[in-house]
Amino acid sequence: MTAELQQAQEGGAAAVESQGRNGNVLINQLREITGIQDPLFLHTALKAADGNLIQAVSFLTEHHAKESGQEAVAAEPSDSEGSAVSKNQATSPAEATEDDEANLQEAVSSGALDFPSVQVVEKDPDATVNVVYEPSVAESNNRSKRKRCDVWGETAAQSEWRRAGDWPVGMKNIGNTCWFSAVIQSLFQLPEFRRLVLSYSLPESVLENCQSQSKKRNIAFMQELQYLFALMLGTPCKFVDPSAALDRLRCAFSSPEEQQQDVSEFTHKLLDWLEDAFQLAVNVNGNSQDKSENPMVQLFYGTFLTEGIHEGKTFSKIETFGQYPLQVNGYKNLHGCLEGAMVEGETEPSSSNQSVKYGQERWFTKLPPVLTFELSRFEFNQSLGQPEKIHNKLEFPQIIYMDRFLYGNKKLVQAKREEIKKLKDQITVLQQKLERYTRYGSGASRFPLPDMLQYVLEFAGTRLPRAAPCTQDLTPVAECQTSETPPTQSRVTVTQAESVKDVASALATSCQEPNNEPLQFPRLPAKVPEGHVPHEITKDEISLVVACLQRWREEVEQDIKDLNASIALLSQSIDQMYSDPLLHQVPYHLHAVLVHEGQANAGHYWAYIYNQPRKSWLKYNDISVTESSWEELERDSFGGLRNASAYCLMYINKKLPHFAAADYVNGQTQREVESLPLELQHYIQEDNWRLEQEVAEWEEQSSKMVQMDQSSPAESQDLSSDLGQERSCSSSSERMAHSLSSEHAMIAKEQTAQAIAKTADAYEKAGGLAALDKAFHEEYSRLYSLSTETPTPQNDPRLQHVLVYFLQNNAPKQVVERTLLEQFADKNLSYDERSISIMKVARAKLKEIGPDEVDMEEYKKWHEDYSLFRKVSIYLLTGLELYQNKQYYEALTYLVYAYQSNLTLRRKGANRGANASLIALYRRKCLLKLNDAAAALFESSNELSVDEGVNILNELIIPCMHLLISNDTSKDDLDAVEVMRNRWCAYLGKDMNEDLQLKLSEFLPRLLDCSSEGIVLKEPPKIRPNSPYDLCSRFAAVMESIHGASTVTVK
Repeated sequence: MTAELQQAQEGGAAAVESQGRNGNVLINQLREITGIQDPLFLHTALKAADGNLIQAVSFLTEHHAKESGQEAVAAEPSDSEGSAVSKNQATSPAEATEDDEANLQEAVSSGALDFPSVQVVEKDPDATVNVVYEPSVAESNNRSKRKRCDVWGETAAQSEWRRAGDWPVGMKNIGNTCWFSAVIQSLFQLPEFRRLVLSYSLPESVLENCQSQSKKRNIAFMQELQYLFALMLGTPCKFVDPSAALDRLRCAFSSPEEQQQDVSEFTHKLLDWLEDAFQLAVNVNGNSQDKSENPMVQLFYGTFLTEGIHEGKTFSKIETFGQYPLQVNGYKNLHGCLEGAMVEGETEPSSSNQSVKYGQERWFTKLPPVLTFELSRFEFNQSLGQPEKIHNKLEFPQIIYMDRFLYGNKKLVQAKREEIKKLKDQITVLQQKLERYTRYGSGASRFPLPDMLQYVLEFAGTRLPRAAPCTQDLTPVAECQTSETPPTQSRVTVTQAESVKDVASALATSCQEPNNEPLQFPRLPAKVPEGHVPHEITKDEISLVVACLQRWREEVEQDIKDLNASIALLSQSIDQMYSDPLLHQVPYHLHAVLVHEGQANAGHYWAYIYNQPRKSWLKYNDISVTESSWEELERDSFGGLRNASAYCLMYINKKLPHFAAADYVNGQTQREVESLPLELQHYIQEDNWRLEQEVAEWEEQSSKMVQMDQSSPAESQDLSSDLGQERSCSSSSERMAHSLSSEHAMIAKEQTAQAIAKTADAYEKAGGLAALDKAFHEEYSRLYSLSTETPTPQNDPRLQHVLVYFLQNNAPKQVVERTLLEQFADKNLSYDERSISIMKVARAKLKEIGPDEVDMEEYKKWHEDYSLFRKVSIYLLTGLELYQNKQYYEALTYLVYAYQSNLTLRRKGANRGANASLIALYRRKCLLKLNDAAAALFESSNELSVDEGVNILNELIIPCMHLLISNDTSKDDLDAVEVMRNRWCAYLGKDMNEDLQLKLSEFLPRLLDCSSEGIVLKEPPKIRPNSPYDLCSRFAAVMESIHGASTVTVK
């Protein structure tokens, strides 16, 4: 979920004063909590609340509840996946200037279509009243039901929606509610928890006499959870709708007393509610206030003892815990996190004969059957004033033995900790000795001693070259020339006709070495050789020095090897310290891993849950439940590789009767359904009957649509014949334009459906034409207002809708109006009577538009530009994500294509494309990183590594460099190209084997050649987001993560 609401509430006033810095954070928090995606609507609510986040949440949730209630009487809105987002998005702008309204009036009223003028609706935030909701048992039976058909797509084939046997069901995401699904699915798959919830009951007298609002709320939520669990058992559908239970939660969030902090806080709150609800049952049955009899306490809560010394005084206390919090920073695995949480600090020993004791130790005195670890992966950045996510890698096992943290093993574990401390002290000493070898020297710069000895060896073995025949004056190496070679310039240039061997032979003609007297070289008055060489030395002296250096190097390498072996041996002893069988008596098995992908204020949640009957891991991702593996779980949960990582681990003790292993029998789910209370069985039957009715209605409406589509070709043929030959000549261009506009209509399907959902009154009073008029103008008004928003680094309105892109780039009004009209003519909208009527009217108006009114070629080009803009944005985001994960090869491919395609757009206007400087910055960073990697592989002298480095050069680096130079190259890009070329030209003066020289001679001319002829780059894999909201949320998360990036400085 989002950052902490409490912190946001306290800083609300400051956020209003400095909206440029904090406004986006508050908007993102509102979007995550309420599910509303429209930034204008969220901004209006925040402004009406004077920056107070709690009041803004209250305003949005209360207003949405009233609006939904009014429309439910007229018609049932479509409810495709993520519909809670779209339900709040099509609201007309809350504020607009007089000039804006005049522009809207003129833009629509003067168009080719005869629609009424645009009306901007004013909303009064003071009109809403924050009322504490008091649920009752009767209300839960009369709550509104929502259709599930829209999630299935264009077909209602049974294979698309019907559940296969006892396969677990998914949970519908009704607008940023993936966190709810992840938590509830993890709890539902605990058999004991499921049994407790489904068997929960209270006497009518308790319900009637209950006066506490919080108790009423908890009971109502408990009943909704029962209904939800019952459907998860007995529904024939692949997924269930958790709207009713979520409504109870959102009702609580609207009150300042009930603030949801994040997903972990939600889980705490959920367990508190369930504990209170079950405590009522305990009080009734046993007339006792003892919480130890509470089933939720018995299942999820344990105790630990804290003891230690503070200022010379000992202390001891016992505390209760539910979710045990663990810090991730500074630890590599779960055992390390636990050790750090259980032991804190050291104090002086209380007596001279007593060993050093830890300042504070915690010991578990009672472990719950379900042991939950809360991984703290979020921290508040004081300098930025916002939360940040910790992406560090943290490993955790499938089975963890908790014996070493139990109070009963205190003495044994303390002895082992003391032994580990001694071993670590020994490792520290050895590492200090090792560092004297690996970081040798007395100055600021330190180097490995073996490397330094090797350099001196190379120096001692160097001979001063001279031209043949020898003369009295020695010519420097750089100036030695043969008669066929012209004088070299200050910078080496290699062409296609000149190989590295030729250059090397021209530069490396050496003098013959004397056989007897010491080697004497005359001093050079002005110039010195390029290489450093010994000047006066005899063969005996050289032999002595070389022998000493080789012996010393071998001795140093052996010392380093021995030190590393000793450190490894001690580390192995530490790792095996707790392998004692006495400390392997209390195993806890991993049951569920809750994963978050994204940044601190935006992202997605899902869960991996171990399915005991199938003996395999399943992935629960909203409505999708798929078979997974431990390897996939590791990739997604450990962290460190991408923006996904585990934030909650749920372990269970299989030795306890709650989770005793039992043989799975076919039909077990059906037997669970049959054992439910009659009320829940009837509820399942009623919901299943309603589902079958929806399917039958869907199939009937689908058949009507098929018949209508079959009649469309004849109508189109008649219309085509009336328009004449000129119309038919442009049919190819029209088909292409229609294909693109249909694609963009599909992307905006949810927004269009929401606009249609607002026309219930107009449709009932005046039919489809009036409904289309109302939907058209309200949607146009919303999109126009959205197009006038100032973009921020984390938000680009153009990604939300094709018309925002058109309006910001001053597209012709005929193009804008036809595009919006085609949105309402899209056959993929919900197949209810109102949508079909509006669609027919829209299609009729499209046929009335003549060829002279809209230039279809121009219309096609505008849609092609928007498709290219979305493609550039997707490539840019993918490239940035890969760069952050240090996958520079893949990242560069995406960034290069993003830049090249973006050039085409920006030539038509600066606002047509994405941020060119941002793409260029990270393209340059990737090139420099890849060039360094290729050079390191080339220097390794390993045949496979060298080939890999050369392939990177030939396939990606060289083509990208040529593309950089062929375009309008910036100074930064030119500097980067020069750095990369110099890196490879530097190898010309170095000794290397013939194979490396040959490879260098093959690619170096291409590296230095500035022409771009024959340069071919393989296009990266295509990635298509499911909706504009996927792309917008991804854009916000990526841009936030790179917000602090600085320009690359090339030296």
